[in-house]
Amino acid sequence: MTTKNVSSTTTASRNLERAARIMERCDRLARESAEVGKISRLYATPELRAARDLLEGWMREAGMTTRIDNVGNLIGRYAADPAVADPKTLIIGGHWDSVRDAGRYDGTLGVLSGIAAVGGLHEAGMRLDAAIEVMAFADEEGVRFHTALLGSSPIAGGFDPAWLAMTDDAGITLGEAIRAFGGDPAAIPGDARAPDDLLGFIEVHIEQGPVLQERDVPVGVVTGITGSARAEIVFTGMAGHAGTIPMSSRRDALTGSAEFILAVERVGRSVEGLVATVGKLDAEPGASNVVAGRTVQTLDLRHPDPRVRDRAVAALKGEVEEIGSRRSLEWTWHDSPCFAETPSDPALTGTLREAIEREGIPVVELFSGAGHDAVTMAAIAPVTMLFVRCKDGISHNPAESITVEDVAAALAVLDRFAASVAAQV
Repeated sequence: MTTKNVSSTTTASRNLERAARIMERCDRLARESAEVGKISRLYATPELRAARDLLEGWMREAGMTTRIDNVGNLIGRYAADPAVADPKTLIIGGHWDSVRDAGRYDGTLGVLSGIAAVGGLHEAGMRLDAAIEVMAFADEEGVRFHTALLGSSPIAGGFDPAWLAMTDDAGITLGEAIRAFGGDPAAIPGDARAPDDLLGFIEVHIEQGPVLQERDVPVGVVTGITGSARAEIVFTGMAGHAGTIPMSSRRDALTGSAEFILAVERVGRSVEGLVATVGKLDAEPGASNVVAGRTVQTLDLRHPDPRVRDRAVAALKGEVEEIGSRRSLEWTWHDSPCFAETPSDPALTGTLREAIEREGIPVVELFSGAGHDAVTMAAIAPVTMLFVRCKDGISHNPAESITVEDVAAALAVLDRFAASVAAQV
């Protein structure tokens, strides 16, 4: 066996060890949850704080200094080679909040891959010609306050102060939650990063689709991210006794919602690439023997072309107005925070593509139908993403599944990518 082969074998073995550690840490983070036997980590909750404490400890083990900003993001920094004057910074990111009853890899894989990449440098006593920051975003999913990419928005200078008045299901405002989580809402603008020293942003993420599995390839390069429109729609009718109000006299908000939900499905199917979802529906007063007097439902609509999104939203607003008029229901439509379609940076993505090729992996290009923090980070830095194969494309579900071998492949690519980006300074 040649020296080169021995070295290659050693590197592959080490990558598998690092990948196995990531899988173990995903399992450990999964135990920090609001629900026993399920993964539920919403923004600014005790379980999110407990998971952040674990991440911070792992960052420090990897040789990073750490800090926490005013919305609770955790940021670890690994300094550049001291010989480099005014070094620039490469950001590796991900989020560690979750949807309710989540899988264990969505978001956390990106954070832990960044820690592993830095840890590899630290163990080898190496510094690159650029600093590396691993950003663990406190809220990407937006489940608690129906925000969009809350964690990364302040860093990219996109935090909207109006969000502070948004409330969760318990009536707690976002501003109150931030204070309880240790932040100062008034100081959030100061957390924005200037783009001057940033080389780029990359996130390693499960694919959330079946393409890589179908191609039998462990990783793929993301060419762009879709855009979204989101809203909250309220129907108000009249609650009353289910046994005494004639069908012809009812102002049933829930039947109005039923029609709207089917309209959302119909509009979502009307254009190739368009998806539309009502993911949450609340009916009041919520008793089996009472006609619903008020309903609140969400709309999540996505397509990479803003013109398609705008037409779909206009069509659904028309449906709401028609349903309300025909059923004698009052209605309101509130636009919620959304995100724009975002192409990956060509140069940075080219470097990622080269890193994949140098690992001997066929290059598969993918488009993301899900939103990611790269959308907001694109305002201050070039962005790209590396997708990792996941079983049957399942995500946002306890059945999320990835393999140690695929994570090892992703780490090998990430190592090459970071070294190449730093060398280009």
